[in-house]
Amino acid sequence: MKQMAEKQGVTESPNEQDQMKWGALMNNIKTNVEESVLKDIVYV
Repeated sequence: MKQMAEKQGVTESPNEQDQMKWGALMNNIKTNVEESVLKDIVYV
């Protein structure tokens, strides 16, 4: 998840500037990671 956040340019510094936007971005990344894991492990 950390690698995906870095790849998309999401770091801790936006958390200080706009917490709602940062939270939404991190939630989106978390959801994408979960979907990827489920696709690779469960559905294959």
